[in-house]
Amino acid sequence: MEDRYSVECCDFMHAHEDLVEKVRRELPGEDTLYDLTELFRIFGDSTRVRILYALFEAELCVCDIAALLGMTQSAISHQLRALKNVRLVKSRREGRTVFYSLADDHVKTIIDQGLEHVRE
Repeated sequence: MEDRYSVECCDFMHAHEDLVEKVRRELPGEDTLYDLTELFRIFGDSTRVRILYALFEAELCVCDIAALLGMTQSAISHQLRALKNVRLVKSRREGRTVFYSLADDHVKTIIDQGLEHVRE
């Protein structure tokens, strides 16, 4: 039975053991990889990406985002909760109104690089 990690171009297993070990040491831990997977999963929904784009321009409340995207406040709140759970957005309360903004500059960088990649 063939090992599922074997590579057809190699004549024997672990032809480059030193290289394999070096890469193995550099791989992030499972918890980190899980968090990264969850972060990228969030970008799999166009509504969430549209919300992030809106927040590039200004700090907005749920009703502003709902009006902008033509959606219900409930639907926007649901998406903002998902974005907040992976720390892409943050919120602040002013009286009874909660305002949302990007959590940090990394969020815009991630989106900009993704957009640059799909436009190539």
